[in-house]
Amino acid sequence: MAHPPVTPPHNRLRVLFVDDERSLQEFMRTELPRLGHDVVVCPNGTTALQAIAAHTFDIAILDIRMPDMTGIDVLQRLKQVSPDTDAVMMTGYASEESMVQAMRLGACDYLRKPCKMSEIEAVLLRAADKKRLKSKAAALEARVQAAEGPGGLIGGSPAMQPVLQFVERFAPTDARVLITGETGTGKEVVARAIYTHSRRVDMPFIPVNCGALSNTLVESQLFGHKKGAFTGADRDHKGFFEVANGGTLFLDELGELDINVQAKLLRFLEAGEIQRLGENQPIIVDVRVICATNRNLKQMVAERRFREDLLFRLNQFPIHLPPLRDRKQDIPSLAVHLLAVAAKRPPETVADLITPEAVQTMLAYDWQGNVRELKNAMEYAWIVSGGRPITPDHLPQDVRAGRTVGYAPPAPQYGPPATIPMPQPGYPPGYAAPPMPPSADGPTKTLADIEMEYILQTYAKNKFNKQRTADELGISLKTLYNKLHKYEEERQHRAG
Repeated sequence: MAHPPVTPPHNRLRVLFVDDERSLQEFMRTELPRLGHDVVVCPNGTTALQAIAAHTFDIAILDIRMPDMTGIDVLQRLKQVSPDTDAVMMTGYASEESMVQAMRLGACDYLRKPCKMSEIEAVLLRAADKKRLKSKAAALEARVQAAEGPGGLIGGSPAMQPVLQFVERFAPTDARVLITGETGTGKEVVARAIYTHSRRVDMPFIPVNCGALSNTLVESQLFGHKKGAFTGADRDHKGFFEVANGGTLFLDELGELDINVQAKLLRFLEAGEIQRLGENQPIIVDVRVICATNRNLKQMVAERRFREDLLFRLNQFPIHLPPLRDRKQDIPSLAVHLLAVAAKRPPETVADLITPEAVQTMLAYDWQGNVRELKNAMEYAWIVSGGRPITPDHLPQDVRAGRTVGYAPPAPQYGPPATIPMPQPGYPPGYAAPPMPPSADGPTKTLADIEMEYILQTYAKNKFNKQRTADELGISLKTLYNKLHKYEEERQHRAG
């Protein structure tokens, strides 16, 4: 009976072994897969260069003396093409000069022939540890970023109980989760809560907004590419799946994913492997996938814009996140938390700053922008109140007006109350208010200026909901992303 590999899937290495001794070649072809690693064995430097051009490796074990070229030559080429690949030199004729040269070129270790299998295992273990540390560093960075944004799940309302129970039950598993709900309900917060309570918490959490991915580069961004795979690919690139190896990949706005890319995602879900652009060899990765969407995927399947087989795979454990208007009991605790985030202070130090009158005003509002709109309102109130107790007058105009579901309000006013001399803070971080009309003797606005004013006004009217803004403007979500990004670049250029 065959024994399972001794290496966990997320510690699996792609190994290049180059040596002209046939007995060593056969030994490595047998032993490295037994340890759970993938190996490409080359008998000389020429075939090694071909392998380097075709595949990406985590570690290369190179014999220094070979008939056609030296291991130093192979090392030099390897570091040009794939600088992140660890290199170990192996020779029975080691000299101080050759070792110094190898180390200068980027080799991290060396082995003396004849070497024992235990020595090779130790080298591979160090490489796996290094790979794992990189993953943990990425995970730590992701968790720090998460700590700077919205926190964990908040709310004890009846509408939120199924969500909390779901997270408690399924987070420790590797089950695929599909989170649905309106824009701004906090789908990424739920995904992070699942990750935080999972066994993968020490490995990366990589959030990806599918709606913001470029049509031309989406495959490269998700699955990576080999140097030379397309114009501008001047080096190997790891995609989000490889970066998330051992951890969790969160695909937000899943409904925006191109139908052709959906096929590659399906392949990963079925086989646990991906393929970089420009490579023929698949890469096995160990990634938990959590997806989220505000779209009706079943309707998209009927319209042939989403693969039915992919939906079946992803919809293993669906969970629906209720809109804020259906969980108004949670508004007071959410408001305190979001105010603490805006103020960069502990929640207990700001809890008394929200007056009962302000709470009642917030409870009377329908929050069509959901938690995201409440977050914007708390940022607004914190700035306008100047750190003093927040009253209804410190809340945005729409909230003060108490709009109810089904009521179409007039164009929103984003200025502060007249008694408080403040600039317009109603636009999201990074976006300035649209420029005022020019004076009679001022410069004439271009058509692009007028278009951007209209886009920003529509964006603000829709509570910074990109999907509703794009629908109202009659443009695609990607087009809106591109226009907002271009506007921000121009604004920063003018400011700098």
